[in-house]
Amino acid sequence: MTRSEIVAAVVRSIGEVLQREIPGVTEDTRLFDDLQLDSTSILELLMAVEDTMDVEIDPEGLDMDSFRTVGTLVDYLQGLVDLVATGNAG
Repeated sequence: MTRSEIVAAVVRSIGEVLQREIPGVTEDTRLFDDLQLDSTSILELLMAVEDTMDVEIDPEGLDMDSFRTVGTLVDYLQGLVDLVATGNAG
């Protein structure tokens, strides 16, 4: 899965969680400040991303830095995808 595909999956998942289209989202868009997500909506976002990308996110492996921006979340997800692709997933 390419980075642009992961970005698209995250943006699509954000739209699902917020129940509306989110125009102009970039990797620099801040999840809490710009999109007004909170801890509950972040959990919903993670579940939506799991469904969209067919990955399993381990909450233990997450830290708050992963949720600063769309790009930092994509960085985390790219790492997961890479692990699965190389067969090193848990």
